[in-house]
Amino acid sequence: MARDSRLNILGLQRFGLGLRPGDLTAIGGDARDLFLDEVKRRSVPVPIGLELVGQAQIGSAFYAFQDKEKAEREAPRPAMQAAMMPAPGGMNEGQGASAPPAPSEPPLPQRIYRDEVAARMRAGLEPLAGFGERLAQFWSSHFCISVSQGNFVRVLAGAYEREAIRPYVFGRFEDMLLAVESHPAMLIYLDNQQSIGPNSPAGKRRGRGLNENLAREILELHTLGVSGGYSQGDVTSLARIITGWTVAGRDGRLGFPGAFAFNAGVHEPGVHPLLGKDYEEAGAEQGRLALLDLAHHPATARHVALKLARHFVADDPPPALVSQLVETWRRTEGDLAAVSAALIQSNDAWGAEAAKLRQPQELLLAMLRALGRKPEFGPIAGALATMGQPLWQPSGPNGFPGNNDAWATPEGIKTRIDVAAAWGRQAAGTASDPRALLEAVLGPLASAETKQAVARAESKPQAIALLLMSPEFQRR
Repeated sequence: MARDSRLNILGLQRFGLGLRPGDLTAIGGDARDLFLDEVKRRSVPVPIGLELVGQAQIGSAFYAFQDKEKAEREAPRPAMQAAMMPAPGGMNEGQGASAPPAPSEPPLPQRIYRDEVAARMRAGLEPLAGFGERLAQFWSSHFCISVSQGNFVRVLAGAYEREAIRPYVFGRFEDMLLAVESHPAMLIYLDNQQSIGPNSPAGKRRGRGLNENLAREILELHTLGVSGGYSQGDVTSLARIITGWTVAGRDGRLGFPGAFAFNAGVHEPGVHPLLGKDYEEAGAEQGRLALLDLAHHPATARHVALKLARHFVADDPPPALVSQLVETWRRTEGDLAAVSAALIQSNDAWGAEAAKLRQPQELLLAMLRALGRKPEFGPIAGALATMGQPLWQPSGPNGFPGNNDAWATPEGIKTRIDVAAAWGRQAAGTASDPRALLEAVLGPLASAETKQAVARAESKPQAIALLLMSPEFQRR
């Protein structure tokens, strides 16, 4: 263990996924070295499952699903009387009531979403430390989409995270930015497929215009930040620049159905200014060049570095830590491995008080790991919905809240108690002795009060629930 074993375990909770029984022995040394090794190896879990395919395959399958649903809706139905008539020789010949129909397979959007959620949670059970997984969750919320937008986003949500987020967690920010903004899930979520250049051939023919949703969120949330120095004119100009970034339709005219495509017929022609720089007409390349410049803008470094520090360390993070992350970002031109390593190497990041509540997705993973439970869609989806963080379903494009006040509400604490009590009851038959479990997953981090509460619990389910609701388990 590290020189300060308590601080070591706190670091494992702050930057990792939570301890499993036996992990303390397996770690053996300084957790900081474990995290840095993940950065060096670019170790980010990859969700795996039979249904987990790419955007084009999913998009094509979804179009087929829609076509089938439409055909079934429009198919002629037999007359009601014929449908209600008993079969010849039926009930009167002693056959009895007909057997109930076999349970039907969930529709495609629900089936894909279910499999993606379970695979995502399984991926979080494997790493010893899990810094890469935590970062994947951070970036997935930073560049969020929401399945509440409709079934197309629902079927693509998992693929979006697997294709546009996870490969770039320890790569370059510019590459993640380009992958995110050109992914069909993001284009559909923020309506860019509806954005038409007024002076494009389609704009002149249809009399329709720009949709600024994606352009606004790129500037306000994804790169510069709300105080990043851009104007409404910049929003409109960026919206013009990325017209034509769309999703190929079912006819395959622009590309493989369901995949990213550039439609020159709706792209606003001409030179467009953005943040004082003119971008020459270049089709899809015009948007790519604008995004590259936004990725390297000083305001982007400041905005994202501050958000990283707030997420992992404190709502009001040490200024020296933020400055160090910004300097690393600028020096390495957005190398996320270098920025992540700087976060782990900072003593300020390790020395902050354990005041941040684990967000529900983090908490649920920590509970699964501590109790040795296998992820099942029903319990996972139910617990996350109860605690207010259903997977890939934030309430808005700014993602799930990162500040403590959003989660430490009376209602939020009550729902955590309810989930802990339910999981305590379910785990009582398989989990080890609660006192041994407490030592295994919290070690010297557990206070005397928490140890006493667990030891004096009236039952094993209550003892497990008290462990899961302890300040040391809930906070990082």
